[in-house]
Amino acid sequence: MIDKEKIQRILATDCGSTTTKAILIEKKEEGFRLIARGEAPTTVEKPFEDVTRGVLNAVRELEELTGIHILEGEKIIKNSHGNKGVDLYVSTSSAGGGLQMMVAGVVKSMTAESAARAALGAGAIVMETIASNDGRMPYQRVELIRRLRPDMILLSGGVDGGTVKHVVELAELIKAADPKPRFGVGYELPVIYAGNRDARGEIKKILDKKVSLSVVDNLRPVLERENLMPARHKIHDLFMEHVMAHAPGYKKLMTWTDVPIMPTPGAVGLLMEMTSKIENLEVLGVDIGGATTDIFSVFQGIFNRTVSANLGMSYSISNVLVEAGIDNILRWVPFEMDEYEIKNRIRNKMIRPTTIPQTLEDLIVEQAIAREALRLALEQHKLMAVGLKGVQQERTISDAFAQTMTGETLVNMMTLGLVIGSGGVLSHAPRRNQSALMMIDAFQPEGVTYLAVDSIFMMPHLGVLTTVHADAGMEVFKRDCLIWLGTCIAPRGKGKEGKPVMKVKIVFDDGREIEKEVMFGKLERIPLEAGKIAKAIIEPAKGFDAGEGNGKRVEKELKGGVVGIVLDGRGRPFEMPQEPKKRVELLSDWILSMDVYPEKPFLELVKKFA
Repeated sequence: MIDKEKIQRILATDCGSTTTKAILIEKKEEGFRLIARGEAPTTVEKPFEDVTRGVLNAVRELEELTGIHILEGEKIIKNSHGNKGVDLYVSTSSAGGGLQMMVAGVVKSMTAESAARAALGAGAIVMETIASNDGRMPYQRVELIRRLRPDMILLSGGVDGGTVKHVVELAELIKAADPKPRFGVGYELPVIYAGNRDARGEIKKILDKKVSLSVVDNLRPVLERENLMPARHKIHDLFMEHVMAHAPGYKKLMTWTDVPIMPTPGAVGLLMEMTSKIENLEVLGVDIGGATTDIFSVFQGIFNRTVSANLGMSYSISNVLVEAGIDNILRWVPFEMDEYEIKNRIRNKMIRPTTIPQTLEDLIVEQAIAREALRLALEQHKLMAVGLKGVQQERTISDAFAQTMTGETLVNMMTLGLVIGSGGVLSHAPRRNQSALMMIDAFQPEGVTYLAVDSIFMMPHLGVLTTVHADAGMEVFKRDCLIWLGTCIAPRGKGKEGKPVMKVKIVFDDGREIEKEVMFGKLERIPLEAGKIAKAIIEPAKGFDAGEGNGKRVEKELKGGVVGIVLDGRGRPFEMPQEPKKRVELLSDWILSMDVYPEKPFLELVKKFA
């Protein structure tokens, strides 16, 4: 048992697919604080094939930066004293492609979808979903299982007491495929059965000799209820026992850590859930990477995560172009640009994924693409984060009367309280105003929403740390990880140019007051420092809703940040004018009022393309 009182110094690492990041945390008078961060290339692949090499290199950088001796040879010194050693070491990992799973369920829009939610929530990438009604022939499903070689399979289907026939057929398919895992030779592939309890005997008979079978409670014991936690916990356990144990060097790393290694997205999700509980807010988080975009949300107390494995800013950037279409990307560029020019830039980024924008023009184009990647990822997330009643799409007449909802999304932009952005394009934007505007444009929050970004992507480290020392994890998260951008006020509704959207009275804690009337199509920014609080009295115009209903007054607390308070009078749903000249004019106006780019170079660039 770890004695929390004795913990003074903490080491945490995240072994990513390309970079291993290490952070050092120390207890100070005001609580736990981040001391330093080091990084090194991940060494899970050839020529090293030992993940601990990258960990040691990242930790050595921490030693150089702090002067604290953490290593003795290739061992971590435990029990800190003076400037030696650490009291706790935790780690997360997505190296080797992270945890790759396949899920199988009887009905695609019900049990298969629940299985996918359980796997995604545990931090997995869902490679493929197989369902009895997915339209594939049995031989196609067998071929798919063999070809994909997942790390793990989650099998579900049927409510307790229902028919067993279909889920047994899926088990027969898995047996026929005889899948081989990615890592490790001569060990059995883990399969978790989380379906109809009446089928357990049959499933065991079919799969026991072929795979490493684990049986947990049904994901959907009844149609109206999901029970994802038993499957999620089992995925974490098997990730450690099987996948990590066979990945190069992880056996050694597991002997160093004080708690089990967690999949990186699982740790981030844990932190999002905790933030939602502590702040008592509905939360939306995004991690936009080079190949994938992860979206995490907590709405109505329900956690959901999706991975848009085809949407990213380098390796998958061409997919963003294909899915969004060139017109949707061009609508965010504040000057007339040839579509072939944009396409060539996108192709260049794909073949040289590590390059970063060198000119203001490059930066504007990249951030236009990022808006579309974020928008599309949220659309995909909304389809997955749904309520259960009426998820069943194939309904009889009697079902249609009994089920009034149709699997409606839980994502509600009006009740959303906090958006947290992370990933290179958001965390490392040259100005924080750019991150704020990218998230507002892409997600279109409604009502009053707080905005923040992860400063240096340490959410995985802090997520796994909360499993041992919740106070330490949350203290560092609030003080050193989150950078508060401010608050966005955006009423829902459609208006006309030159007509008012809302009147806002802001009362600052020093007694100052500001009153603003925001016209339709306008964006305004009012400075409010990080750590400061103000009160807003919002009077939406007729036809606009700021959270209490059409035209109804709203009183809310505003949080300050690097950007401050953003008054968004562009309406929701947000519509960009089709006429190119008008669009460029509006975009330029928003960019200047939000101080997004340096004014003089920006105006010169717009003039150049005019």
